[in-house]
Amino acid sequence: MENIILTSIQNPLIKQVRKLHRPKERAKQNLLLIEGTNLIEAACQADYKLDIIFYTDPWRENHQLLCRTIADKNFKTQTVSSDVLNAIATTINPDGVVAIAPRLPVKQLDSAIKGLGIALERLQDPGNLGTIIRTGAATEIDGLWLSSDSVDFYSPKVLRASAGQWFNVPIVPCQNLLGLAQKQQQQGVQIIATSSRADKTYWELNFNRPSLILLGNEGAGLSSELINIADEQITIPLGNGVESLNVSVAAALLLYEAKRQSISN
Repeated sequence: MENIILTSIQNPLIKQVRKLHRPKERAKQNLLLIEGTNLIEAACQADYKLDIIFYTDPWRENHQLLCRTIADKNFKTQTVSSDVLNAIATTINPDGVVAIAPRLPVKQLDSAIKGLGIALERLQDPGNLGTIIRTGAATEIDGLWLSSDSVDFYSPKVLRASAGQWFNVPIVPCQNLLGLAQKQQQQGVQIIATSSRADKTYWELNFNRPSLILLGNEGAGLSSELINIADEQITIPLGNGVESLNVSVAAALLLYEAKRQSISN
């Protein structure tokens, strides 16, 4: 694009981008809103296609190496004023760059899990989902399945909370987690359900076989139908007066225990 600085939030292109603050509009336009230097770098490293990158002059001056990478990939760029950048960003203090990008076709993970996978039922908080994605990348999970009634995994908040790992973990929206778990079970995958009523702690579980960990809603936990079909029901020990852990913390404990066991053997 020509490097004319856009200074008006009434510009048609800017008005289109601002609409992407709304989940329904992101779905309608089939676009992502990617904000911040770290996410732009992560997208470039993952070879994720970016449609247009909007940045301010100061940002361009301070990130010349990244700008060369952007130019090498032939991504379109558009210089904007600070006021326009602030208007298209969803964060309060954006660092000077925002991009729009197409939603790529959803990955399909139909084969049996070889190592470790995680399935999330009715997760509602974008920060929790992004943190679980980040931890999943760190522990090298095969994939993450997300029930269709969960938070929008295309949300800018999810991308930010993942610290760029959103581009590296296969994430699959799932209409039927019960069917998914049963299919994986039939292929020899161990189905693990978290339940406060379980007698076995996660320390006692053998993770050294292909496993799918099921985690539930922040308030209600897992549905009984998923708990009941699990091969193993486990709990995380809690001190007196503590009812539960944040779901992203619980996920981290389980994933790293599985990782510890795999390293020990």
